[in-house]
Amino acid sequence: MLSYGSSVPVRHHEGLVHGFLTLRSLDGTLLADGDLIQNVRGDKVTSRLVFHFKDGSLSDEVAVFSQRGTFHLLSDHVVQKGPAFTHPLDMRINGATGDVEVRYTEDGAEKSAHDRVKATDGLANGILLTLLKNLAPDTSEAKLSYVVATPKPRLVTLLVSRNGKEPFRTGGTERSAAHFRIKIDLGGMTGLLASVFGKEPADQNVWILEGEAPAFVKSESQMTPNGPMWRIELTSPSWGK
Repeated sequence: MLSYGSSVPVRHHEGLVHGFLTLRSLDGTLLADGDLIQNVRGDKVTSRLVFHFKDGSLSDEVAVFSQRGTFHLLSDHVVQKGPAFTHPLDMRINGATGDVEVRYTEDGAEKSAHDRVKATDGLANGILLTLLKNLAPDTSEAKLSYVVATPKPRLVTLLVSRNGKEPFRTGGTERSAAHFRIKIDLGGMTGLLASVFGKEPADQNVWILEGEAPAFVKSESQMTPNGPMWRIELTSPSWGK
């Protein structure tokens, strides 16, 4: 049985969203185009984050969560495949039962691994950006739980800390975003994950515009523990050829 973390109170309810995203290497090379599509029925939110890579790879994650008092992950399904991903992934988390299933390929054979999360109140899979948008401005540090595939599902702790604010511009307007640094605490699994992925996961960075209606601005993170650092940003439509 896996242990668990604490939940995040709802300060801002999620609504209908369709955002356009780009995924780039840190040197600015465009790797993929993405969409964030979110629908709401009652207090249940379905959020899909999908990236179509120029090399044919795909990252597609659908998370369903409730927002009644606190955020609670109901289900999460993430698929990562193609040459951009050294370890293709198909992982499902059932928030009602706590069951986690990972399908993977090893030595040319398809395999699967299962485990059960003791409680899912604090899971950040699929809803990390939503949780960051709802942290109170006076929250300097927070701990969130996250399931990773090694390929066996294992629970790690995300140590979230604020690193002040950084300026950015939209058009001719100067703004500032809260900078969150996220360290993946592997606990006693440091050696295990290093042996599986070759190195420890790098720290993640996320920038959130806070205020009356918090919004995601940018992130720099790894999509897989052994993967390169990639930058995700909002983008606007361009017209003409």
